[in-house]
Amino acid sequence: MARDHLVWDWNGTLLDDLSLVVSSTNAAFAAIGGPEVDADSHRRSFRRPIAEYYGEVLGRVVDAHEFQRLDEVFHEAYRVGLTSCSLAADATAAIKAWPGDQSLLSMWFHAELVPAVESYGLNGLFARVDGLQAAVGGGFKAGHLAAHLAELGVAGERAVLIGDSLDDAHAADAVGAAVVLYTGGFTDPERLRASGYPAADTLVEAVELATTL
Repeated sequence: MARDHLVWDWNGTLLDDLSLVVSSTNAAFAAIGGPEVDADSHRRSFRRPIAEYYGEVLGRVVDAHEFQRLDEVFHEAYRVGLTSCSLAADATAAIKAWPGDQSLLSMWFHAELVPAVESYGLNGLFARVDGLQAAVGGGFKAGHLAAHLAELGVAGERAVLIGDSLDDAHAADAVGAAVVLYTGGFTDPERLRASGYPAADTLVEAVELATTL
């Protein structure tokens, strides 16, 4: 079966928001007297569930109640800074380079994702745009990807996911999809390359790889 459907990740992939994510993470940590992280350390350690990443930085377990508070502070700071973010340099070119249907799946809140995607001039380019429907995020992507593909009527074996995290790779594995990992996002490039999954330094290169899977 040909892989003719491409699923894009949003944060850290099409949207170049690493700096904002790091500053928003630091705002969350500062709210509870935690340490400050820089972009390099964030990329080396960031993972889902995000509560585990927070716990590693803080040196203790972060329970659901505390994670909700941290998540709220993070998103308050993120919303304030979002207007400073732009798409990845070759995002539009990469989207246009894919020969088949494509969609977008984000772990950011759906009600905020849809107008944001439109504000970047991407309306009409995706067969479906899905974000997080829950009030608190931070979990794994696999279930969301399965639901996204089911709504599209696309079998996992027909899909390729382009994302910037190992969680994206694990989500693709869970539904039988292929994956290409983009090194310009939230995860250290060496972590991605060491995983054994196809990796690309640009989004255009990622699409080129995706057409061969």
